[in-house]
Amino acid sequence: MLRLFNTLGRNLQPFRPVDRDLVTVFTCGPSVYRRAHIGNYRTFLFEDLLVRYLEYRGFSVSRGMVITDIEDKAIREAERTGTVVLAMTQRNIDIFLDELNLLRARPVDFLGKASEYVDEAVQISALLLDRRIAYRHGDNIYFDPLKYPRFGSLYGLDMHRWPKKRRRFHRDTYPGDRWNLGDFILWHGCVDGDDDVCRDTPLGRGRPSWNIQDASVISAYTDGTLSIYCGGVDNLIRHHDYTMAVLESIRPRPMARFWLHGEHLLVGGKKMSKSRGNILYINDLLERGYRAAEVRFFLMYGHYRDRLDYSGDTMEAAAGRLRSLRTAAELLARKAKGPSRGGIGREVKEMFISAMDDDLRLKNALDRIDAALPQKRIENLSPREAASALAALRRVDYVVQALFD
Repeated sequence: MLRLFNTLGRNLQPFRPVDRDLVTVFTCGPSVYRRAHIGNYRTFLFEDLLVRYLEYRGFSVSRGMVITDIEDKAIREAERTGTVVLAMTQRNIDIFLDELNLLRARPVDFLGKASEYVDEAVQISALLLDRRIAYRHGDNIYFDPLKYPRFGSLYGLDMHRWPKKRRRFHRDTYPGDRWNLGDFILWHGCVDGDDDVCRDTPLGRGRPSWNIQDASVISAYTDGTLSIYCGGVDNLIRHHDYTMAVLESIRPRPMARFWLHGEHLLVGGKKMSKSRGNILYINDLLERGYRAAEVRFFLMYGHYRDRLDYSGDTMEAAAGRLRSLRTAAELLARKAKGPSRGGIGREVKEMFISAMDDDLRLKNALDRIDAALPQKRIENLSPREAASALAALRRVDYVVQALFD
């Protein structure tokens, strides 16, 4: 049985979807004030791995994603570059979707741009005001976390540290891995520089904050509990607890049954940053001579809950494993003939499921499969046995999307 590490509870749990007929998976998409880098794609591909493996195991899956195209950072970047916010973010969305396709990611079933769900944000804010969970301060609207009993439960926040004096945080997000112990913003009243993204609404002229955008898109995606909610581990600082608090304050049910978080990708042992000059994009790796399949394989090969360090050595190690697996696939394809027969296909399937059912341990699965298919063993297979192994490997590649052209 598939077991996944649920951040809400901090333990491995047997996966039981809310609805057996359709597994709903919702994921944080990119903040498109800039292009997505390879660290972002590591998270998106771990989510793609999850969705594809659920389908491999027989589930029907619907994947939703929110794209953050209106926020403080996008406004500042547009001002800096002298561009219009939504024109700038749409260019980055187009690049993002093209690169997801290049990396053979399964198309998202429901893609919601935050700018297209302002009405939902207005409705949620109004409901929270009516319930006195949110309040106005000037032209802004803030959420009072003390009105939501489970606040901080996802991160494991010690609410005894909460300040006695009310504090308000008016920006969408703040740098660093620290908690803002106070009320967070839901709605920005319009100020100078915001005109491109402000709307006239029953709340006044303004725009939704980042902290309400996921809830707004999810409310349009489903009125039920999500089976799985995913994102990068950095979203455990503030953002996902904020989203949970907003959505569960307007609905009488949990937001999600499982919460999964992918760890950071480092470059040379350091987090990527402009100041270090070590931010890498997909095209940087392609220009270094790697194929898109090798980039995808590298980004998925390490376990999603472990940090992954990009270097020439780690990239080459992953590329070497992929070359070995592709060689085995080519040898099997040359030898396979007739209907499949023999236990080797079942052996490949069982090795794959055994490792992947243990919280998506793809590296373990592929290392075992590679070790089980050395050239000498393949040469000694009958054509029908080779066909059995080849068929199993093709099914594995529905998930991996790198073993065959």
